[in-house]
Amino acid sequence: MSIQPEVRVGSQNLTAYQGTTVLVTNGAGEIRTGAEQGLFLQDTRFLSTYDLLINGVKWDLVQSTPLRSYCHRLYFTNPELGVLDQESIAPHSLGLRLDRKIGGGLHEDLTLTNYSGHAASLRLRIRLDSDFADIFDVKAHRFVSRGVRDSVWNSDERELRIFYSNNNFRRELIFKIVNSKPTPHFSNGQILFEIILAPGEVWHTCNLFTMVVDGVAHPPLYPCELEDLPHKHIAHEFLHDNWTARTTSLSTPDYRVGAMYRQAVDDIGGLRIHEYDFGEDMWVPAAGVPWFVTLFGRDSLTVAYQAMMVSQTLAPGPLAKLAQFQATAVDDYRDAEPGKIMHEVRHGELAHLHKIPHTPYYGTADATILYLIVLSEYFRWTADRSILERLRETALRCLSWIDNYGDRDGDGFQEYQRRSPTGYYNQSWKDAGDAILYPDGHRLVALPIATCELQGYVYDAKLRMAEAFEALGDTRQPDRLRRQAQQLRDAFNQHFWLPQEKFLALCLDGNKQAVATIASNPGHCLWSGIVEPQAARAVASRLFEEDMWSGWGVRTMSAAHPAYNPLEYQRGSVWPHDNGFIAAGLARYGFRAAANRIAEAIFDAASAFEHLRLPELFAGFARTRDPYPVQYPQANVPQAWASGSIFHLLRTVLGLNADAPHQRLYVDPVLPQRLQELTLSNLSVGQARVSLRFEHKAGRSGFEVLECSDSKLKIEAGAPRWYQPGE
Repeated sequence: MSIQPEVRVGSQNLTAYQGTTVLVTNGAGEIRTGAEQGLFLQDTRFLSTYDLLINGVKWDLVQSTPLRSYCHRLYFTNPELGVLDQESIAPHSLGLRLDRKIGGGLHEDLTLTNYSGHAASLRLRIRLDSDFADIFDVKAHRFVSRGVRDSVWNSDERELRIFYSNNNFRRELIFKIVNSKPTPHFSNGQILFEIILAPGEVWHTCNLFTMVVDGVAHPPLYPCELEDLPHKHIAHEFLHDNWTARTTSLSTPDYRVGAMYRQAVDDIGGLRIHEYDFGEDMWVPAAGVPWFVTLFGRDSLTVAYQAMMVSQTLAPGPLAKLAQFQATAVDDYRDAEPGKIMHEVRHGELAHLHKIPHTPYYGTADATILYLIVLSEYFRWTADRSILERLRETALRCLSWIDNYGDRDGDGFQEYQRRSPTGYYNQSWKDAGDAILYPDGHRLVALPIATCELQGYVYDAKLRMAEAFEALGDTRQPDRLRRQAQQLRDAFNQHFWLPQEKFLALCLDGNKQAVATIASNPGHCLWSGIVEPQAARAVASRLFEEDMWSGWGVRTMSAAHPAYNPLEYQRGSVWPHDNGFIAAGLARYGFRAAANRIAEAIFDAASAFEHLRLPELFAGFARTRDPYPVQYPQANVPQAWASGSIFHLLRTVLGLNADAPHQRLYVDPVLPQRLQELTLSNLSVGQARVSLRFEHKAGRSGFEVLECSDSKLKIEAGAPRWYQPGE
């Protein structure tokens, strides 16, 4: 019997990150200017070239190991080395250990050991440079220097300073060498150490990379390893450890599910944007590494929703920060309108000089709606009435935007249309310029576009806000919102249903014609509950036909569509977060086996990726032909809502719904085949902490309550009334 070898799929790059500082290198720890690599802070690449040479040749990589999200360790040895007027140095006579820690700036430790029985005369050379490229330019491989660079080497301080300026946009990299002998030399962008090592001798240096943004220095937070200081004094690390300690813990005999869950918790903690902290337990995660290390409206709200079972602390930070950025006026260049929630904010050269509208940019049609959904979901899990009071006006402005700007023509549907000349053509979650196409595959759908999932989001948001306003004692808003939601539901099922395809239209185009492109978006409509139950079965069935189901998940676009490409961003790839919402929608309509099929497929995919970490997306190749998922080249890894999809899928299979205002937790598990047993501990619902054990045996799934710290909380089998579609 043949044994299938275990394969790990993933990027060839190494990535370390903490806060808004990111380091991306190749597998040997090098940085190449023409690659999507570098040391980044606030959308600027501060280090664009880096490598190490020994006596003029490259080291041989032995192993590279990510120790935590913010630190790497690499081991090297030498090839045969020629030495002037001496016998050559034999291969593997030397060992070099390279330790890197990201935090504020970058701390790098180089430890060189002579394992031969002879003294070795060595020239260790570091080549480095800074192009200060904007992250948009790096991703587009558009390496254009817009400003002026200069550099100064201070031999007394052992310090290289590289400056960049473009009008009033100024950045600086300070490279400082400490704890080493002899004195290094600098020439032509290279640092040279001339070292003589006795047999068994160890040589060490610390390299400190400090990045300066508008006069504010971001030095390395971590000390030299030789100082042997405890790391608990590093505030960022303390906050990260505190996050992981307070989350819901999961244990299961399936080590892969347990490991991917813990990895997702760790990754989201590492994405914390410390500049946006409101407090220890009130913070905002970045959207993803390396391209989206900033505040996003849609992404931060999505992961806050996905993680509600794990920790409710992810919601207040984004809700508060996005309220601060809520638009107050019409601004066509930034696609802003009063009440709208932003899409993303950028801090690089292009944004600073207003070459792009991301200051912030508001070109998203769903963030304003999702804001209300997350506000409601947070209230359902915590019963925190005070947050409804604090954000009441923000919520009312969101509702006003939905009715007056989201509905551009007054027909009751949500439409988007770009006004900014440099904004996004598509402004739903599928915001790639070529994501929303007619069935012929050649034409972009004409603006304004009303995608199907936007209608579902509004339906859900208005029902939720009716409930929220009732909790605030408002006697006027709830009836109006419920009436609007029902009217939208009726109109949606009339205009979006495609009788011939027995599926929902992807969208209505600018002429209000239904677009019959088969895509994953209707799965989100199941999640919102807007679909008539008799149509939901057909939608569920269609998602699993061969052209939509890859075996690793539901594709973003049908493989039968002329524009299908499994390696395109949103034209045939598989997105974990997309599948998480589809699975939740299937479960909501009672298709639990189908929901579990998605959960198992995504778990299998995660098991194949490096560190059991889901990327932002992966290719849509059929599993029948490819026994392992295929990495998408430019995927963010980690990405917040990809990590959050693990939580969302687990919540779906466990059937967890909280109603903390009425002191209820509803539990309705249907475990997939691979999860025969699972225990959740430290689950927070209102003021209670709950532990639950789930088990599948004799063909049925059940649960038992191991602990509940609040006797007032009632834990009931089944689903709440408002979870039922149409209720």
